Amino acid sequence: MSAQGFHGLKRQVPLKVADGRRPLGVLAALPEELGDLVAAMRAQSAVESITLGRREYHVGLAYGVPCVVTLARVGKVAAAATVSALIHVFDVEAVVFTGVAGGVGDAVRVGDVVVAQTLLQHDLDASPLFARFEVPLLGRTHFAADARLTAQLANACEQFLAQQGAALAARFGVSDVSGTSSTRLPQLHQGLVVSGDQFVASASAHAALKMAVPEALAVEMEGAAIAQICYEYGLPCAVVRTVSDTADHAAPASFEAFLATLAASYSSGILQHFLVAYQPQPAGS
Repeated sequence: MSAQGFHGLKRQVPLKVADGRRPLGVLAALPEELGDLVAAMRAQSAVESITLGRREYHVGLAYGVPCVVTLARVGKVAAAATVSALIHVFDVEAVVFTGVAGGVGDAVRVGDVVVAQTLLQHDLDASPLFARFEVPLLGRTHFAADARLTAQLANACEQFLAQQGAALAARFGVSDVSGTSSTRLPQLHQGLVVSGDQFVASASAHAALKMAVPEALAVEMEGAAIAQICYEYGLPCAVVRTVSDTADHAAPASFEAFLATLAASYSSGILQHFLVAYQPQPAGS
């Protein structure tokens, strides 16, 4: 698309929806990771779907909040391109990403939820010109999620797990750390989430990642790229990940089973709690 065509599209997109508020951008990599959010939007009010860059952006109200909802697709490049469109075309006030991830923290188990406080690209290495993990010309390795938005998201996760944790644990049947038959309830963790363009799925890759970034709680393929773009444009962002596997030899089967049976339940529930209580960004932010 030419620059002229891009700007023509931009003028046609409703940058202000509902009562004039800027919309919230909500995205995931895969359809299951969005849950029933688009269906909930359509049940509440009219939804306008706009195709751009082979992605469908759904503009409307979600639990009373003006939103633009889309799939980022898989990987850092796809995620960065999607967030750029949300910023430049749809003028979102903030971005929330939801999905699954591999657990790498010692206390993180399948079925737990991780809310990112900071994010890092574990496969970025421009050394010796720059330090390992450092984004060239930005002078930083870690990108912070927005504290206010992250607190709202963590609160939604706590409410969801308090209400649904026991039922979800019974479905995926994770035993507690002592190995007894009692069911371990899903836990909420907050801290570092790392991203890279690899699906980590071996004991050796898991061990190498823990050695390189020992404080990492979860590994996925989009979050740090989204956080970098939001940092560059001064846009608040938050990332939540449900742990679908433990990033080892069993990861492919665990990921596929969790994605097919549980990912939508987590995302739908967390996003509903989050949006019902959502507080828009302060004016001027």
